[in-house]
Amino acid sequence: MPFRLWEAAKRPGAQLTNAPGTWNFSDLRAADPATAEAFYSAVFGWEIVDLGFAAMIRRPGYGDHLAATVDPGIHDRHAEGAPPGFSDAIGWLGAAPQGASPSWHVTFAVQDRDGIAAAAERLGGTVLSTEDTDWTLAALVRDPQGADFTVSQYSPS
Repeated sequence: MPFRLWEAAKRPGAQLTNAPGTWNFSDLRAADPATAEAFYSAVFGWEIVDLGFAAMIRRPGYGDHLAATVDPGIHDRHAEGAPPGFSDAIGWLGAAPQGASPSWHVTFAVQDRDGIAAAAERLGGTVLSTEDTDWTLAALVRDPQGADFTVSQYSPS
């Protein structure tokens, strides 16, 4: 399976995250989650934390970086109710669905899940499902070319 890396050089990548309209998470749907955990931990220093309901991918220090650069309130927002280390989360690790190829799945932060879902449908996309959790309102969307992504509204109870 092909694997690529990108070095920032003059294009430093995302300068804003976790705000409406920006990248929120990238979830790895692996053929073998244990092998993926060993690989990404060794190559990138990521930590995988089993929370019982999901496996969180953390990059230690990431939350401190966000707090110092683009998201000064991140630790305060996560102080009550979020799992320990959640400010360092960059994604989730799980098994690829039966019959599906391993892949990364992107989640974008939005301010209004229902408004974004309606806009996606007006523009030719399809809302495949919605989910309300203790922390988010999310919608799985398929764009007109067939790519799936998630939009997530931070909405703690």
